[in-house]
Amino acid sequence: MSNPRPKDHREIGRELELFFFDEISPGSAFWLPKGMIIFKELEKLIRSVIDNRGYQETSTPIIVKSELFKKSGHWEFFKENMFNFKVDKEEYSIKPMNCPESAVIFASKTRSYKDLPIRLSEFGRLHRNERSGTLNGMFRVRQFVMDDAHVFCRPDQIQSEITEMLDVTLELYKKLRLPVTFGLATRPEKAMGTKETWDKAEQQLADALKSHKIDFTILKGEGTFYGPKIHIDFKDFLDRIWTMATIQVDFQIPDRMGLEYIDKVGKAQRPVIIHRAILGTFERFVGIITEQYQGAFPVWLSPIQAIVLPLSDKFTPYAQKVAGDLKSAAIRAEVDVRNETLQAKIRDATLQKIPYLLIVGEKEEKAVSIAVRTREGEDLGQMTLKKFVAKISNDIATRA
Repeated sequence: MSNPRPKDHREIGRELELFFFDEISPGSAFWLPKGMIIFKELEKLIRSVIDNRGYQETSTPIIVKSELFKKSGHWEFFKENMFNFKVDKEEYSIKPMNCPESAVIFASKTRSYKDLPIRLSEFGRLHRNERSGTLNGMFRVRQFVMDDAHVFCRPDQIQSEITEMLDVTLELYKKLRLPVTFGLATRPEKAMGTKETWDKAEQQLADALKSHKIDFTILKGEGTFYGPKIHIDFKDFLDRIWTMATIQVDFQIPDRMGLEYIDKVGKAQRPVIIHRAILGTFERFVGIITEQYQGAFPVWLSPIQAIVLPLSDKFTPYAQKVAGDLKSAAIRAEVDVRNETLQAKIRDATLQKIPYLLIVGEKEEKAVSIAVRTREGEDLGQMTLKKFVAKISNDIATRA
């Protein structure tokens, strides 16, 4: 018997009520409550990784005067991919990336060499004017959220900061059990700055990869107009390559925007910006893992982690008590109270990819226990609620 064809993430998104797309807003996902649980769990994951590493979270305006992007260089190199409009004869833009506004935060006060590195993170909502023919579900959208960060540092701190970023990224993808490959994207034909500064930035990135003994491919000419970058890529089951995490060294925007810090002798110096995204865009990342897992997300990411199935209406009160106890233990649980057979409830819960199915009837109620099955059909037998809570809590804590 042949394996069923893998489903597209858009099909899974609708079936599991995670997200969908509508022509009322091409290229922008409608996130449903269950999808937002996945979104928020990923946010928690990123924060758990970076909060103890000196990052400070910020939030910057979505709409700003276009002069900011003219100053940063984006207007010259990226204008056609931006949404621009006029208000009272003045030109405004919807931000396509966070870095210019992060630079505004850096420039908002005098900085000393002792203050650096300054690590600013932002879960910024961004918009890019992608051509309608290129839109592709979650993989290419017009509106997206990125787990962005910008590190403002001295030149002597570049290598240690890149090393730290690689450590964080490798740790996270290991937790997610997603195999990744690495590339070094070099100077494109149209770029800001001199070849000398580009060569210096590319060497910094290459040295960090080599120090981690990471094999990487040179991606000639695939850097951003303001700097080279490390690509952390994932190959899906259709052999498509998707870039997820990126690390970029940028000498150009600090120069364009006149950023400064005061050195030991009281002289103004230019900082370097290192741009970093661990998951990349949440939309693309969720699209990728939705297809990779075919909707059977790990327990910690599953919108519903356990569903309680009473054998009949008679056992609904006990089922609701079980679900209530699970919720008190911070486990996402529901009760199937429909007037359906147990087999129909098991089938539907399995199709919804719920990790654990908890069956309760007279025997379970008397023993104050539950009968546990997995979505894969494995019968784990009868166990106390306390034992099950310990098991599923371990799954969640270890992100099993």
